[in-house]
Amino acid sequence: MRIFDPHIHMTSRTTDDYEAMRAAGVRALVEPSFWLGQPRTSPESFFDYFDSLLGWEPFRAAQYGIAHHCTLALNPKEANDPRCTPVLDELPRYLVKDSVVAVGEIGYDSMTPAEDHALAAQLQLAAEHELPALVHTPHRDKAAGLKRTIDVVRESNLPPEYVALDHLNETTVRDAADSGCWLGFSIYPDTKMDPPRMVKILQAHGTGRMLVNSAADWGRSDPLKTREVGDAMLAAGFTEDDVDQVLWRNPVAFYGQSGRLDLDSVAAEDTPATHEGNSILRGGE
Repeated sequence: MRIFDPHIHMTSRTTDDYEAMRAAGVRALVEPSFWLGQPRTSPESFFDYFDSLLGWEPFRAAQYGIAHHCTLALNPKEANDPRCTPVLDELPRYLVKDSVVAVGEIGYDSMTPAEDHALAAQLQLAAEHELPALVHTPHRDKAAGLKRTIDVVRESNLPPEYVALDHLNETTVRDAADSGCWLGFSIYPDTKMDPPRMVKILQAHGTGRMLVNSAADWGRSDPLKTREVGDAMLAAGFTEDDVDQVLWRNPVAFYGQSGRLDLDSVAAEDTPATHEGNSILRGGE
């Protein structure tokens, strides 16, 4: 089973996670920029973070034979902080980087006017750079948040097939599917979606335009949930080809619209041992 996790925050994870993901079949991933839990106090902290997603994390992933790409944006939560909004002016210089395959995460957290502005502005940046957009639907008042998101997408210059609506569930999947956008589902240990519920959605709505991710971050989450979904699909009677479509070909098709995916096999032994003089090893020679 080959797996492409289209939404996982490896900055928050350990090298043990990379090793376990490789053993489970993960061969590629996309890491969206997001809120780190501790509020940032200046745009410069974003830029250091963006640089790590363009340099250090691809290096770490390559040590385990995993291709790493990223999406960059001003996230919805921090779009409300005027200390952070100057990031919008600097994003264009990052969106031209080779390993940036979408603008994201963008969308809504509390559905404020500031979030309206940031979402519309970043959808426009995605259209100008011919990049897809990874859109975070809110965790509270999901139905209203999704409707508002779809309205903003329809008003933008970005075609719906370039948009992935993430963090969906049973209450939002139908409206999201009717929008023409791609459908993203985050599989979590306790909240959001779980593998049995994901299988039921796939049985009801098919495997087209479906993106299954772990969204693993600094909270209670699990970077192997994509593999659990694949195993649950097989147990429920889906074919290996169905699993390959959901866990590999769909994310390749969505992010491939950027023209920047590089999924050639990454051999750990062929990668540099250090990045800017630093390695993932501790102690010894």
